[in-house]
Amino acid sequence: MFVMISRPFKEGFSGVGRHWAMSISSALAVTITLMIISLISTLSINLEAFTKSIENTVQISVQVDYAAEGNEANIKNQIMAIDGVSKVNFSSKAQELEYYLNSFEDEKTRKIFEPFKEDNPMHDSFYVEAKSGDKIESIAKEIRKIEGIYSVNFGGQSTITLVTAMNGIRRSGLILGVGLGVLAIFLIQNTIRLTIFSRQDEITIMKNVGATNHFIRSPFLIEGMLIGMMGSVIPIAMTVWSYIYIYNKTNGILLSNLFKLYKPNPFVIYVSLALLAVGMGVGLVGSFISVNRYLRQHR
Repeated sequence: MFVMISRPFKEGFSGVGRHWAMSISSALAVTITLMIISLISTLSINLEAFTKSIENTVQISVQVDYAAEGNEANIKNQIMAIDGVSKVNFSSKAQELEYYLNSFEDEKTRKIFEPFKEDNPMHDSFYVEAKSGDKIESIAKEIRKIEGIYSVNFGGQSTITLVTAMNGIRRSGLILGVGLGVLAIFLIQNTIRLTIFSRQDEITIMKNVGATNHFIRSPFLIEGMLIGMMGSVIPIAMTVWSYIYIYNKTNGILLSNLFKLYKPNPFVIYVSLALLAVGMGVGLVGSFISVNRYLRQHR
């Protein structure tokens, strides 16, 4: 039993050593792929948190027309009924004026505006939060259709452009990572193909004595996974070192408090395990394709 289990591993290691040059070139392809995947995934995960922070801070400011004062409850219900709205907060014109006056640090300046408390020019207002940043513009359009609305304002096109750009970066990174993964699979296929050709006679004998495809296939699958594992060592080490270094240098904050990095522990552990799994998975897929193609051609 032990011999049957250990045989694929022994032959897998032997295959890596026998064609060490091709194994190293394939492992380097995996290394480059995983380095880029590591950069993209680390950036994307933190960008996603950044994008959500932006979306959570963006509110749609809605001012009620003077003629509609007293109808705020009905207006609020109509806003809440709009698809994509998560929360609606009401602020009276008195609260709006108080907030405006408190924005001045100078006491003398505040006193200049004190008379406005008698004849308040501010509007009753609503502050609307969206469930998703890409819903902000459509929600604003729907609110403008409601009777009794004086004005609707939000971060504008700049906010939408920023959120769209963040999502675009993540999508582009994903496409690049997939493309490089396919390249790595192709190179591993070629490496495994060399191993198969060097052992054609042995494979033929095994088939003649009744060996199953699984028995023949397993050492090559182990070899592919070993190549993938070899290729993941450097990306994992670089990811752990560089992320901890950047986090410590920036205290976990990039650009502003909105862009906060995840704490290294357990973030780098999860990323490292993911890189190892992807590396071994790429090796497994590459070798599986190569072996299956050979077995189909030599039935």
